[in-house]
Amino acid sequence: MAERITVIGLGPGDASLLPPLARQALERARAIVGYKGYIELLEPELLAGRQVLSTGMTGEVERCGAALDLAQSGVETVVVSSGDAGVYAMAGLVLELMETRGLLESLELEVVPGIPALCAAAALLGAPLMHDFAVISLSDLLTPWELIERRLAAAAQADFVVVLYNPRSGRRKDQLPKALAALAAVRPGTTPLGLVKRAYRPGQEVIVTTLAGLDLEAVDMQSILLVGNSATRLAGGRLLTPRGYAGKYALAESAKCGSS
Repeated sequence: MAERITVIGLGPGDASLLPPLARQALERARAIVGYKGYIELLEPELLAGRQVLSTGMTGEVERCGAALDLAQSGVETVVVSSGDAGVYAMAGLVLELMETRGLLESLELEVVPGIPALCAAAALLGAPLMHDFAVISLSDLLTPWELIERRLAAAAQADFVVVLYNPRSGRRKDQLPKALAALAAVRPGTTPLGLVKRAYRPGQEVIVTTLAGLDLEAVDMQSILLVGNSATRLAGGRLLTPRGYAGKYALAESAKCGSS
């Protein structure tokens, strides 16, 4: 079998939401590489007897390079991310490094899909992503803020539900109020907004508020924000963005038939 590196997403963090294919990859691995906070999410038995290489938050290039070195030497290696490995995670960097090192033909890459953070947050909030939505990271460490602002303005003008990743950190406090201001330039302050912190992990918080009512101090790097579009509303305390069925089908009549 060709030398292989596997990149997986751990899902939100709860062991019950770890995808079966990701679990299989971990069970066959001889080396597991990832950010130390994500390594800590793994069950101890999945780490036992395996080489574990972890680095801090800004060590992505270092650890992905080390993972490629291990895979090239014939060690079955798995790189872990949270959520889905292909959404703001490690699949892209691993592939980019493979391209840079000329490994695209000699090393097999397997990317295992996971449950992305936006899906975990949406599930806890109700049904906010039933129509078109845009996902934007507020981290300007790798993307110029001017570009992020243009994307925010375009998403707001197009009436997308907007999902905000990496909204606020200890050192990045100015980006979130700027982002909310960009959305508020188009949407009313009463627009429903959902804040989910540490979805499906200890300390989980789910807050339903409005664009104008968000407490900025409640937001951190383990948060996801979902800002509704012009049709998003509250339904029993949950966020609902209608798909459009009411305009095509007689939902009220259907409800009457169902209750008879």
